[in-house]
Amino acid sequence: MATTTSFPVPALESRATHCAAALREAEEVLVVSHIDADGLTSAAIAARALQRADIAHGVIFENQLDADVIERIAADAYQTVLFTDFGSGQLPSIVPQAEAGAIDPIVVDHHQPADVDFEPHLNPLLAGIDGATELSGAGATYLLARALGGASNRDLAALAVVGALGDRQETDGELIGANASIAEEGVDAGVLDTTTDLALYGRQTRPLPKLLAYAGEIDIPGITGDRDGAARFLDGLDADLRRGDEWARWVDLSDDDRQTVASELLKRAITRGVPAAKVDRLVGTTYTLVEEAPGTVLRDATEFSTLLNATARYDRADVGLAVCLGDRGGATERARQLLQEHRRNLSAGVEWVRENGVTRMEHCQWFHAGDAIRETIVGIVAGMAVGVEEVERSLPIIAFAEKGDDKVKVSARATPALTDRGVDLSVAMHTAATTVDGEGGGHTVAAGATIPAETEETFLETVDAVLGEQQ
Repeated sequence: MATTTSFPVPALESRATHCAAALREAEEVLVVSHIDADGLTSAAIAARALQRADIAHGVIFENQLDADVIERIAADAYQTVLFTDFGSGQLPSIVPQAEAGAIDPIVVDHHQPADVDFEPHLNPLLAGIDGATELSGAGATYLLARALGGASNRDLAALAVVGALGDRQETDGELIGANASIAEEGVDAGVLDTTTDLALYGRQTRPLPKLLAYAGEIDIPGITGDRDGAARFLDGLDADLRRGDEWARWVDLSDDDRQTVASELLKRAITRGVPAAKVDRLVGTTYTLVEEAPGTVLRDATEFSTLLNATARYDRADVGLAVCLGDRGGATERARQLLQEHRRNLSAGVEWVRENGVTRMEHCQWFHAGDAIRETIVGIVAGMAVGVEEVERSLPIIAFAEKGDDKVKVSARATPALTDRGVDLSVAMHTAATTVDGEGGGHTVAAGATIPAETEETFLETVDAVLGEQQ
């Protein structure tokens, strides 16, 4: 059972109220958000809440919030700027613009904040709540929406859950803390349904053999990575798993047939030697957007988040935002097309890592993709590469990709087992980036940086030293 946090989170309520009051005083607001699924849903929640409050607003997205970007935003016509899903770590660049009167900033984030005293600032870490597992950027923005519009904004909980899952905030197969409370509000509002089910990606859209072969991180011999093997396994079950000549999807099955498949899959995992802890991860809590059509990519919150990642990371944040705000016509179709491209690029990126390998240091491992992997997805590729034979799960992985303008994007990923041992990638990225006049931060398990080109060697030396001290 997920742990829950009293809602709407008393430790953050005053901060949310302060931020909402600042928005009500604004003539118009510019929402500035990150380009991943959490950032897109954060922006959508903010936009919908501002619309309902009759506050004029615009929305823009940025891949990286650095001093140059903040200076450009400050030169815009908007006086009030709402930063969502980033901004806490960039307060040293934001506050001077505020002090100069260029902007009136409001920061709603969940990443590690800089040691700068600033209000209005809403961040779970300021109240001792884990921003990596208990409250996402979209969740923090939902708290702001609740403070701005009250219970009338409870339907926005569905987008907050999509954002949390897009940020991979599940713990043992379910959302916890404030995220779980937000999900409960979504259920009460009639926009979400939660249930215990197979924790496999693609329950709504993938035919069964593909679902079992490619949906999870658990390696089941004879099934994982083997669609023919998965089909043979399914053919041996006493269940109605086809619709005519085609394989059914998980969503098409009766409850009894789902139970048959799940039970036999768990049995196969156990008999083939999969450790019990990993077998347990085959089952988890699923989050369904009940107002979306069954069998579509938008019905399942995790699939929805993947669709969003395929938009802004390819310079089409407008498409992802439109989908979040309810466009089920042209925007959704364009998002599906981008998703196909996204999947091809991720597969190609992982294959690049497999072919080129990684370089191991004492406390980390790294690869430099140059321009072979798009800098907006190199972090996702790094996370996926942890399952590649050439990559050690016992070491954090650092990925580099060319960003342009003589800058390099850095993405770092670690496993929960490593963070349990003391690894904090946010600190490592920030410290190392500072040594080469770059900027970095994030979460313990996933973080990033932007650094000048040709400084990678010095950056890596610092990262390796910091990681060594942490363990």
